[in-house]
Amino acid sequence: MSPQKTAIVLFNLGGPDRPEAVHPFLVNLFTDPAILRVPFFLRPLLGRLIAQLRNRAASANYALLGGRSPLLEMTERQAASLQAALPELEARCFIAMRYWHPLSHETVRAVRDWNPDRIVLLPLYPQYSTTTTGSSLTAWREAAAQAGLAKPTTALCCWHAAEEFVAATAAIVRRSYVQARASLEPSRPLRILFSAHGLPETIVRSGDPYQFQVERTVAAVVARLELPGIDWTICYQSRATPQKWLEPSTERAIEHAAQDQVAVLVVPIAFVSEHSETLVELDVEYGALASRLGVPGYFRAPTQNDDPGFITAMAGLVRSVLAAGPGLHSWIGGRTCPRRHADCPHARAAAPLQARVAA
Repeated sequence: MSPQKTAIVLFNLGGPDRPEAVHPFLVNLFTDPAILRVPFFLRPLLGRLIAQLRNRAASANYALLGGRSPLLEMTERQAASLQAALPELEARCFIAMRYWHPLSHETVRAVRDWNPDRIVLLPLYPQYSTTTTGSSLTAWREAAAQAGLAKPTTALCCWHAAEEFVAATAAIVRRSYVQARASLEPSRPLRILFSAHGLPETIVRSGDPYQFQVERTVAAVVARLELPGIDWTICYQSRATPQKWLEPSTERAIEHAAQDQVAVLVVPIAFVSEHSETLVELDVEYGALASRLGVPGYFRAPTQNDDPGFITAMAGLVRSVLAAGPGLHSWIGGRTCPRRHADCPHARAAAPLQARVAA
């Protein structure tokens, strides 16, 4: 009996593929209801205004990268490596970007044309947030319904503390730590800054589990590092609106390092591929800030990209969710977040059923 045809859809943010695409990319981003949480009748106008205000700075950042984001090419490498790591499956990896091509409706058509027996939805966001994985899953469901794509579908909601992912990440961090330590005077302290993309505090307070899952990831990686006495902290980057965002900011963490005269190793803990927020924000902007403030050493660990250990971890996640069958799953099967996180997708999925039972 031949194996079932399995379509594996990798979700990611996306990025402009040319300078002219920066503004429409930003419009797509800031008119997403999961991102800009204002009344629907205000969102188109306000989202376009924010995109216009941010266009110059974003264009300058992408100009440093040749006028385009490298995210699609890196995701394609991850997809090819993942497909090769699943030789026992008749699998094909597809990519669905949230805010620039290939968008979900394009990828849905490609999957429909391939006519798989089953589909795995695999977000390249280790930690679940309504603004990332949640938004991508919603866009996929809407596009699939419009295109008439109805196949048994398994969705992975989060994998923030999956053992093989943690092991692969810790190995990368450990290598970077050893390299940084070797370039410093033995007496110079070194602090790890685990930098995650920020969120407005209002989104977290409303029940989004992202911060909780980031903290779980970092705790698991630190334990796996087995470096007694290491100095580390969690911080948040990429503030995009005037609201109060999660703290401490990565800028503030760098300021504290300067005051303490400790070197820093910045670890992007919520990104698994290089893009503008690592290559420009972390490497260029924060690197310049650290130099200006007199931080006695600034180092940055790479993201996972197509690291073999990371690809092995992703292949393991695919196998485990396929074994669990169609539906929504975390890497261990069910819900992993405390009840206070009402925006956990498992809580949302249970709400309609509970309402029907109560009726």
